[in-house]
Amino acid sequence: MILSIESSCDDSSIAVTEIATGKLLYHKKISQELEHAQYGGVVPELASRLHVEALPKILQECRPYFPSLKAVAVTNEPGLGVTLVEGVMMAKALAVALSIPLIGVNHLIGHIYSLFIEKEARLPLTVLLVSGGHTQLMEVEGIDTVKTVARTMDDSFGESFDKVAKMMHLGYPGGPVIETLAKNGDAFRYNFTVPLHQSPKIAFSYSGLKNAVRLAVEAANEKEYADIAASFQRVATAHLIQKLKKYFKAHPPRCFAIVGGASANRYLREQVQEMLKPFGATLLLSELRYCSDNAAMIGRAAIEMYHKKAWSRVENLHVNAQSTL
Repeated sequence: MILSIESSCDDSSIAVTEIATGKLLYHKKISQELEHAQYGGVVPELASRLHVEALPKILQECRPYFPSLKAVAVTNEPGLGVTLVEGVMMAKALAVALSIPLIGVNHLIGHIYSLFIEKEARLPLTVLLVSGGHTQLMEVEGIDTVKTVARTMDDSFGESFDKVAKMMHLGYPGGPVIETLAKNGDAFRYNFTVPLHQSPKIAFSYSGLKNAVRLAVEAANEKEYADIAASFQRVATAHLIQKLKKYFKAHPPRCFAIVGGASANRYLREQVQEMLKPFGATLLLSELRYCSDNAAMIGRAAIEMYHKKAWSRVENLHVNAQSTL
């Protein structure tokens, strides 16, 4: 079995996965959303302290699995440096104490393999990663063959939802709140400009849209917030769809996936499903419970790395908060 640890942001999570079958034997996640909500976003130092409390409690429940562990895996990049280090130090201690290999897993690779928790990997595929920290388009051939073809130039898709919710004083995390509010709004009430709609560049940008929404919020009353939310969600998603279509003209997909915390947005899922019809492409989606950060996805990626013996020396595994793919 592989024990995996995830602490890249505000979720403390540990999982145990059977190597031979990929079966998830144990998985627990403790979210910090309530603690951070009062600040309108994640406070790194608070998140670090909460990981110190939560991770040992979860690990205690995993002790019966210790004799069967063949490796310990941990997210070591990218993320918040002060929270990543909590998981990495725990993983190093376990690797030394149990004399088992240590596997450092890139958090973004983990999101890709969230598609295959308790399933066989289906590769190659084109992947759109949308989360609070990242928005990027990738071609994935394998665990160690990932090519990023486009990324955000500023804010991410998920981050823009959080910031719009904060503008309206709706709390954190903003994604689910905006999606729910948008259901009761007129998506065409506000004619926000689709970012980069005249640019031939395959890239993403949300800073301009975010500023346009800010001006609309400042001029509106609370009764109009639903219309703003619906209009924002429509345009934010239309931006993704436009750039995907542009890329697909030269690189038509056979298998396409959306991963990351913001991939739980049902409106986005529906729009992508519709967009893929002319291409006859299959859409892969993670189960909703595995869209956000979790240790199960880290364990699933670690199985692939274990088979390739892509292990890390304890003294060489470091936190890399700014890493990308």
